[in-house]
Amino acid sequence: MTEVTAPQTQAREAGTQTLTMAKALNAGLRRAMEDDAKVVLMGEDIGKLGGVFRITDGLQRDFGEGRVIDTPLAESGIVGTAIGMALRGYRPVCEIQFDGFVFPAADQIITQLAKMRLRSLGKVELPVVVRIPCGGGIGAVEHHSESPEAYFAHTAGLRVVACANPVDAYWMIQQAIACPDPVIFFEPKRRYWDKAVVDPEVPAAPMGDARVVREGTDATLLAYGPMVKTCLEAAEADERSLEVVDLRSLSPLDTETLFASVRKTGRCVVVHEAPVFGGLGGEIAARVTESCFYHLEAPVLRVGGFATPYPASRLEDHYLPDLDRILDAVDRTCAW
Repeated sequence: MTEVTAPQTQAREAGTQTLTMAKALNAGLRRAMEDDAKVVLMGEDIGKLGGVFRITDGLQRDFGEGRVIDTPLAESGIVGTAIGMALRGYRPVCEIQFDGFVFPAADQIITQLAKMRLRSLGKVELPVVVRIPCGGGIGAVEHHSESPEAYFAHTAGLRVVACANPVDAYWMIQQAIACPDPVIFFEPKRRYWDKAVVDPEVPAAPMGDARVVREGTDATLLAYGPMVKTCLEAAEADERSLEVVDLRSLSPLDTETLFASVRKTGRCVVVHEAPVFGGLGGEIAARVTESCFYHLEAPVLRVGGFATPYPASRLEDHYLPDLDRILDAVDRTCAW
């Protein structure tokens, strides 16, 4: 392995900027690499090409091939190598090209990465970040439009987070890299081109905190990743006062923020792209019911994908939750 080197050319950019989520992730990675010479990026075509979605564009040019490493098309090897590098003091950030390609690396993630810290009685830290572009909405098919978050949230020993906007993308990727635990970092690919003002001097909330992104009194919409924007659009389109909460961290869950919102509104709809059957919505609904039972005016409802393989691109608009399906659930909970 080539020894890592300090950044060669680009100085840190200062001041607020309007960035897409893709550019915000790039800026966050750049800042993390400038701050810590042990941060190393690994993945397929992430060097000269800058990655399929250009998240690492220009980073190999500025930090060298020793820190932005083009790997073979072998996801298990990428994560396995990252585990070894983390044991030697590096902070590897792995890029999985598409969500469905993470499964060949599942054994390394679930069997090794998640368990090493407990196995060493806490003596070994594994600061490995696995970045996964997730979800649909870009006209791709199965293997390129999956929502595998429940698999990893079910695995103790992993932190699982999902950004939903450029500001969180910029800060959360840096927080994930600084975390001593392994982090599965989901990036909603259909939001890569959404823009927002990012101020590099005003940090976002801690990575583990949920956030109320729209206040309301009639019902709570709980969402994460790509569905946060869809829920905000649904809330804007509806005459009722709907509160929208961005979970941000899927494991561990910031349940106190969720519970406070549901206790205020008395009604709750959980929204995600993944199939409802076996999805995170079931776990969240159970926890809300257990802790907020006497505040609920109606059962917790769930809106998500169907229990089918991800469909052909011409059908994905029917598969993905939209405003109509979300507001239909709001109608049902408010009519209870």
